Amino acid sequence: MTDMTTPQHPDEPHRGGLAQRLNWLRAGVLGANDGIISVAAVVVGVAGTGAGTGPLLASGVAALVGGGLSMAVGEYVSVSSQSDSEKALIAKEREELATMPDEELDELTALYEAQGISHATARQVAVELTQKDALRAHLAVELGIDPDDVVSPWHAAFASMVAFLTGGILPFLFVLLVPAPWKIPVTFVAVLAALVLTGTISARIGGSSKRLGTLRIVIGGAIALAVTFGIGALLGTTGAA
Repeated sequence: MTDMTTPQHPDEPHRGGLAQRLNWLRAGVLGANDGIISVAAVVVGVAGTGAGTGPLLASGVAALVGGGLSMAVGEYVSVSSQSDSEKALIAKEREELATMPDEELDELTALYEAQGISHATARQVAVELTQKDALRAHLAVELGIDPDDVVSPWHAAFASMVAFLTGGILPFLFVLLVPAPWKIPVTFVAVLAALVLTGTISARIGGSSKRLGTLRIVIGGAIALAVTFGIGALLGTTGAA
């Protein structure tokens, strides 16, 4: 006999706070990928010019700090817009429930009927949910919003910045510490290995194909490194750098 108090599919996200957790994970994985590729592209491009440790250090620090802050600001603005929109919808629904409860009950009933439930059952469900928590019932069915699960822009910004710095520090250290003859090839390999890891994690979070997701990220990263290195080498050869 199945225990009805326990979810029958534990691998499915039925627990509360899902939007918050997915927001952190999404921002973290994207931030790490951007950090790895962006910083690697900058330092590999500068290394391609034949620059010494000083320029590499300066360009790497600039890429890390500038990229990390840019990711944080961009994520904060994006998630703030989403959060403001959700809060406005919650306030609107709360006001409608206070000023026109009968109309809102009819609306909730109609929404359940639209899902294929008979009018009598839909009405009963609407009444019982309204008695328990009218706002939560309407937000869930009408808007797909959990009032306790509104995403935090500060959390997303912090996660994005930390992830960018964590990802970006890898190519930065490799291009600084590895001896000159091996600097570029070792950094290339380290970056592609890191992208395989983040690509796998990203695919796992999204439930998509690990092979396809990882392949896209690795190919994109390899192209970015090859292009920036080529530009750096060209500038170094022509004496423009």
